[in-house]
Amino acid sequence: MRLSEYRVMWILVLYDLPTFTKEERRVAARFRKDIQKDGFTMFQFSAYIRHCSSRENAMVHQQRVRRLLPPRGKVGMMTITDKQFGQMEIFYAGSPTKNQPPPQQLELF
Repeated sequence: MRLSEYRVMWILVLYDLPTFTKEERRVAARFRKDIQKDGFTMFQFSAYIRHCSSRENAMVHQQRVRRLLPPRGKVGMMTITDKQFGQMEIFYAGSPTKNQPPPQQLELF
């Protein structure tokens, strides 16, 4: 099956974790590093995204994030289609910028 912009998904992980104590900073840094190891990239501070080839693949990565959740703070996850992601308007310093292109996918048959 060819990749469809309606089937390909993006996962957004948005979080606000406490960083008042040394231990809280360590936990927050560990969460950030762990989701980066799973292929998430920073979109904005405390907002990370990951490209997934299907809804099923996105569910696998969502489950991984659930296992990494810190004991305190707020974490939100959202999945959107590649089509929806492509319609996002992004501005930097008041000027529009181009959306992040999806990574190249290697297809093996």
